[in-house]
Amino acid sequence: MTGSSARTTSDNSSAARSRDWVPLLIAVRPFATFVPYCGTTIPQLEGRIPNRRGQAQRCSDFSRPRSVVGGPMFKNTMPRYEILSEDAMASLETAWRRLMTEVGVEFMHDDALELFRQAGQKVVDNTVFLDPEFVLAQVAKAPPEFDVQARNPANNVHIGGDFMSFSGVYGPPFVREGAVRRDAMMDDFRNFTKLAQGYDELDSAGGIICEPYDTPLDSRHLDMLLALQTLTDKVYMGNVVSGVNARDTIAMGEILFGGREAIEETPVSISLINCNSPLRWDDRMLESLLEYARAGQPVVLTPFILMGAMSPVTIPAALVQQIVEALSGIALAQLVRPGTPVIFGSFLSNIDMQSGSPCFGTPESGIGLLCTGQIARRFGLPFRSGGGLTSAHQADAQAGYESLMTLMPTFLAGANWVMHSAGWLEGGLVAGYEKFVMDVELLQMLRAEFTPLEIDESSLAFDAHVEVGHGGHFLGAMHTMERFRTCFHRPFLSSSDNFDKWTRNGSLDTNDRASVVYRKRLEEYEQPPLDEGIREELERYVIRRRAELGD
Repeated sequence: MTGSSARTTSDNSSAARSRDWVPLLIAVRPFATFVPYCGTTIPQLEGRIPNRRGQAQRCSDFSRPRSVVGGPMFKNTMPRYEILSEDAMASLETAWRRLMTEVGVEFMHDDALELFRQAGQKVVDNTVFLDPEFVLAQVAKAPPEFDVQARNPANNVHIGGDFMSFSGVYGPPFVREGAVRRDAMMDDFRNFTKLAQGYDELDSAGGIICEPYDTPLDSRHLDMLLALQTLTDKVYMGNVVSGVNARDTIAMGEILFGGREAIEETPVSISLINCNSPLRWDDRMLESLLEYARAGQPVVLTPFILMGAMSPVTIPAALVQQIVEALSGIALAQLVRPGTPVIFGSFLSNIDMQSGSPCFGTPESGIGLLCTGQIARRFGLPFRSGGGLTSAHQADAQAGYESLMTLMPTFLAGANWVMHSAGWLEGGLVAGYEKFVMDVELLQMLRAEFTPLEIDESSLAFDAHVEVGHGGHFLGAMHTMERFRTCFHRPFLSSSDNFDKWTRNGSLDTNDRASVVYRKRLEEYEQPPLDEGIREELERYVIRRRAELGD
C-alpha cells in the first residue's frame, strides 16, 4: 500500500542482515572487571594515562576507536530496525520538498540570511524559501563520519557508521537527591562530571549538565567549561547560549589542545543547536552555529518537536517538519564552512493532549526515533536521538520503563550521538543522582544485549554434555568452571539476592542502592592528570573573561 509502514527490518539497511537469521541478543563477554560491593557488584575501572600534556593526538584509525575498561567505544553491528517502506520514504520526500519550498524556514540572523541570499535562495524578510536540490547539494558536503578528540586519546570518539556515543543529561535547572528536589548548584555540576568520568559507558559528561543557580548567569559557562575540561578527560559539549559563549568555548579548546590549527584539524567539542520549532532558527542559536562552523567544530542541528505543540499531532507530519528544519540548518553550516561536521538531530516526542504537559518514553517517540535513523541514513548523515528520557518525578518504576522505551529504540536505530543517556528526570527539568546510576545500569545491559552472539565449537559445549551426562547439572562442569566469572552479564546495581539476604542487607530498594553507589563513586573519584601549565592558563582565561563580563 502506498505510504505504508513495513514493520520489519528492512533489507537495505546499512547493517548486514538475513531474512532467515534472527539474532539472539546475548552477551558473551563482560564489559568490565567486577568487584563485590554492598552485596552487589560494580565495575572496577583502571586508570588511564594521557600523553605528557594531557592532550589527545590525532587518531586516524577508528577500526579500534578506544581501548578502555568496559571494552572499546561501543560499535553496534546488529541489524538496524527500519519500519518505513520505500513508498513511505518517497511520500516523506515529496512532503518535505513541498514544505521547504512553499512555506520555508525563518532564520532570525542577518548573516544567515545574507549567506542564503548570496547562494541564490529566495529570501523574504526573515523567511528563506529553499530549493531542495540546493539543500541536498549542501548536505552532501558534510562528512558521513568524523572524529572528535578528547584530551585523553583513549577517549577519542568516532561519530557515524555503526559507532554509538553516549553523554549525560543536559540542561536541567533542578537536581534530585533521594526525596529532595532543589536548585542545581555548581557542586552538582562538578559531581555529575565526576560520575561521568568514572563510567566507561559514557563517552562524554555532556555540556550544560545542569544550570548552576549559585553562579552568575553571564559567566557561568566559563565555570562549566573549566569543570568539563579538568575534571574529565573525555569529549565535552560546547556552550550555545550566545555567540560570546561559543567563542569562549572555542578559545578554551585552543588552550587545552594547543591552538586553533589543532582543533580545526580534529575537532574537540560537539555543540547542540536547537531549532525553535516550528520552522524557526533564532538569533542566539544561529550566532553559536556560525561561530562553531567557522572553527570547524561539529554541531548537532536538532529540531525540538513535541507533537501537538511544536508540530502537527501526526508522526509523518512531524517527520517531514523535522527533515526540513534539520536539513536547513545543515545547509547553513555548509555555507559557512564547507565540510563542517554535522549531526542530524532529533528530539521528537508528544504532549499530553489533556494537560499540555510534555510526555517522554511514549510509543510515538519510539516510532519517531526508529524513523529518524532510517531517514538520516538515507541522507548519509550521522544522527542524534534517544536517551534515558522520562516524565517521572523520581527514579521510580515509571522512570525505568519510560527510559527503556526510549533507550531500546535508540539501540535498534543505532543512534550515533545519544544525549541525556544518564540522569534525566521530570521531562528534563531535573538531573537525578540515583537516576544517573540506574541509567548507566541500563546502558550496560543494552550494550550486552546488542553484542552479537558468537557461535563456535567452544560455545556449543559438546564436551560439557559428555562430562555431565543425563540428569546431571552443569554447575561444576569444566566448561562452567572455565567461564563462570565472565559467562553472564553481571549488573552492578540490580539485586538478585533471596529475601533473607536482601532483608539482612537492609531491604534496600533500587533508589537506596543507587544512592550508595553514586556516593561511593564520588568518594573514590580521581581527577585525571593534566599539565599544570595548561590548567593555569585555563584558570587565568576564566578569571580574565569573568571580569570582562562584569562578574
